[in-house]
Amino acid sequence: MGLLDKIKSGFQKTKDGLKNNIDNVIKSFKKIDDDFWDELEETLIMSDLGVSATLDIIENLKKETKEKKIIDTELVSEMLKNELTNLMTSENIYEEKFPKVILVMGVNGVGKTTTIGKLAHNYKEEGKKVILAAADTFRAAAIEQLEVWAKRVDTPIVKHNEGADPGAVIFDAISSGKAKNADVIICDTAGRLHNKVNLMNELEKVTKIVKGNAEGYDLEILLVLDANTGQNAVEQAKSFSSVTDINGIVLTKIDSSAKGGIVVAIKKELNIPIKYVGVGEGIDDLQKFSPKDFIDSIFD
Repeated sequence: MGLLDKIKSGFQKTKDGLKNNIDNVIKSFKKIDDDFWDELEETLIMSDLGVSATLDIIENLKKETKEKKIIDTELVSEMLKNELTNLMTSENIYEEKFPKVILVMGVNGVGKTTTIGKLAHNYKEEGKKVILAAADTFRAAAIEQLEVWAKRVDTPIVKHNEGADPGAVIFDAISSGKAKNADVIICDTAGRLHNKVNLMNELEKVTKIVKGNAEGYDLEILLVLDANTGQNAVEQAKSFSSVTDINGIVLTKIDSSAKGGIVVAIKKELNIPIKYVGVGEGIDDLQKFSPKDFIDSIFD
């Protein structure tokens, strides 16, 4: 299966939900009127595009149909595709630089450890030297799970005992990275701390360690979100964004979710680039996100 086919397959459930629901609205109305707009608005919101994005899209569509004197609902689908394309492709690109340290964040259960393993695999396929840092020392078995991935992708891992200081793990990983001329140091971080104060303190600590000890290394902060959680994923992103600067988002389990419309809500409400999407369970199924491919896969 080619890359584009994988992406299309990964978004199939989203297409089955979002596009089919839109088509049902369009086919249910013979002309554009207030009832049509209300039904389309509700459909977009229920498809997890978010209230803010939906209201802007509907307003723009109303304006365009009025200016062009369009009354045929069948023409709205292509107009909607154009609206989504304009929204999703507005520039918010994060420039990737090497060498770099990546801090990977996200609540427990979103696929954070799996994402780290697949990221390591992707970078190794690009010829990069990768080191993993098991800095989630709070969750039972987190270190062991990352060790499994380190063996699977054949990459070094820096670890301490469970309950150890995460900052010390990252410090040692940076030292190892320098010694081995690593291109990428990927650091697991605690999936959940019991309040924002603890989260902020921990993030500030590890960020200072990176900045103070990794001269010449770029710092990238990735947040992992589960597509199946819909609008809750947006709330998680807002929570993490309130305590640290996030460079990019990894949206996992998109292949098993009909809530792929959440990518629109994330773009509109947070303007944080979605860098990767999980489109399957295979080791090479973490793919770079392309807004154009996403839109095309839904409306083709």
